[in-house]
Amino acid sequence: MLRIAVLGAGRISRIHAANVAANPQASLVLIADPWRDAVDELSAQWGCEGLYDYSAALLRDDVDAVIIGTATDTHVDLLLQAVTVGKAVLCEKPIDLDLAKARHAVAEVERLKGRVMLGFNRRFDPDTLALRQAIDAGAIGAVRQVVITSRDNALAPRDYLRHSGGILRDMVIHDFDTARHLLGEEPTEVFVMASRLVDPWLAEIGDYDSVMVSLKTDSGKQCHINACREAVYGYDQRIEVSGASGVLFNDNQRATGVRTWTAAGTDTRAPLLDFFLERYAGAYRNELTHFIEAVTADLPMPTTVRDGLHALHLAECGLRSLASGTVVRVPAL
Repeated sequence: MLRIAVLGAGRISRIHAANVAANPQASLVLIADPWRDAVDELSAQWGCEGLYDYSAALLRDDVDAVIIGTATDTHVDLLLQAVTVGKAVLCEKPIDLDLAKARHAVAEVERLKGRVMLGFNRRFDPDTLALRQAIDAGAIGAVRQVVITSRDNALAPRDYLRHSGGILRDMVIHDFDTARHLLGEEPTEVFVMASRLVDPWLAEIGDYDSVMVSLKTDSGKQCHINACREAVYGYDQRIEVSGASGVLFNDNQRATGVRTWTAAGTDTRAPLLDFFLERYAGAYRNELTHFIEAVTADLPMPTTVRDGLHALHLAECGLRSLASGTVVRVPAL
């Protein structure tokens, strides 16, 4: 039984707290956040202790591991504190918005031999797990191309966007990690096009709402990512992996798979799931299970802070490509 503290009491921490409480291999010891009302509500909901200080939670002897679901600018400090006192960590992405700070954090975690898993939950989506298993089994031969479609159902609030770090660091960073995961090689070239097709206001913060990204590895494998902050028809998440002997598809999910044919229309279907917390509910549960198994069985972390550094590095190179209008060579980390 892994004794876990959840740091943070916002939206993502609520998901983590619920999953820990429901997991038979874990015990939810406490929730910590300076946001007292949210801590009181969430700790009462799950029958655990509530604290208003992150550091106090990290020093608890009855806590084996922590899940960091706090604001991005707190991630580095909290995960390094946790590693220093010997706690295992599951930290939400990104490590930090600043590449140099993230690089320093990774070096410290590795120097201290810290047990840190970075929360790239999409790797643990049942469909993505099935894609990777099929690739490893040779179902489509050698991978040649990966095509990722990633569109949010609606533009996030402006206050969120102001502090998000931009579409490449905030949204597409998931797709950069998925690309690395499915290609099986590090991309070494990146080219990005971006537009403001949803909300011209984004020009005020130097951000975009629609991007297309091309990646290429040294062996020639390719990935295309098309991402947009708004899709009025729902949360659009699709993947295609083309190989030497076939192709794999990961399609969207709906509340039901029922299809209706009537005089009014054929192949009428339920709308897509319309939010990431619904679409990736299973991924978050699987992510926690893999974390618990890695900690309790002393296995390698399935996603690491170095994975986070690689994804952030691609985002930074993407920004350089966007600024220059050219293909950018990705330097080795």
